[in-house]
Amino acid sequence: MIFLFIHSGMNSGFILFAIVAVLGMLVQSKLKSKFNHYSKIRLKKGFTGAQVAQMMLDDYGITDVKVVSTPGFLTDHYHPVKKTVNLSEPVYHSNSVAAVAVAAHECGHALQHARGYKWLQLRSKLVPVVQFSSSIVQWILLAGIFMVNTFPQLLLAGIVLFASTVIFSFITLPVEYDASNRAKKWLVANGIVDNEEQKGVADALKWAARTYVVAALSSLATLLYYLQIYNSRRD
Repeated sequence: MIFLFIHSGMNSGFILFAIVAVLGMLVQSKLKSKFNHYSKIRLKKGFTGAQVAQMMLDDYGITDVKVVSTPGFLTDHYHPVKKTVNLSEPVYHSNSVAAVAVAAHECGHALQHARGYKWLQLRSKLVPVVQFSSSIVQWILLAGIFMVNTFPQLLLAGIVLFASTVIFSFITLPVEYDASNRAKKWLVANGIVDNEEQKGVADALKWAARTYVVAALSSLATLLYYLQIYNSRRD
């Protein structure tokens, strides 16, 4: 965030934020590299991402969720309100190991929803709060930094709002890891992937999950930086 540079001095909080930001870029780069690599490895059974997603939903008796194609790269997600498994075009149409891994992972979220997975339920309840916070928190924090010595309560309000996004980021971690575990278990149990392909699925999903870990750490580092600014204000 650009307003992190406004506060004078390179303190430890900012340095931590910068380290995590660089780490995030490295993990994102590694994820894209892994996805590109496993996108070139065709599944021996020839199933596309769309076919695998539909098979997994059918196998678990989930009949009210549709599998649809969505534009973009790595834009895959499950929409709990619309009840759609949205697969990016490279995943929807491809029969690669990467496509199968991503498709099964997103269906893992649909399965969580159907089974009432508590962490997904908690995250869903926080969505309206996070959406509201995200729409205004940047401006409150920016104004709060400028007015930290005259009206510190404004920065504190921004910190509280931002804290909700930090909590959301950490609640997302078990949701993502659980979806990956469900995906890997189903793919192996149903013979969709062989032993070698199973390793590729696990590797691709591992790096995808790490992007969420870095995002959570980044949000925490940012929160600590704002707290440091608030605590260092003049009395």
